[in-house]
Amino acid sequence: MNDEEKIKELYRRYWTYMINKDEKGLKGLLADGYYLLHMTGVRQSKETFIKGLLDGTFNYYTAEHDAIDVLINGDTAVMTGRSRVTAAVYGGSKHLWHLQGDFTLRKENGNWELTSSKASTY
Repeated sequence: MNDEEKIKELYRRYWTYMINKDEKGLKGLLADGYYLLHMTGVRQSKETFIKGLLDGTFNYYTAEHDAIDVLINGDTAVMTGRSRVTAAVYGGSKHLWHLQGDFTLRKENGNWELTSSKASTY
């Protein structure tokens, strides 16, 4: 599997882990300094984001991936994933979202990890 395929698989696992509320899996994908910039403008650290997932602030049920675009530059990369996601967040009801995630990645010891992400819709 080449690096582009590895990064695309990482994106798929990211959503699987979020749907399954798999703390260990997510921690393995996210760099220590990882942060998520929500479409609301709220910036969350890795720990705060995972806590919100585990405490029910963020509930993800399904994710169907429409596109995963990757651009690699040595040991760094950017990725844009577009997925149709069924979710209920911040106490709201289930809704189908067309979510776009713009990610930055870093290759450490031969493994790719997510260093940041910015959520928006498409």
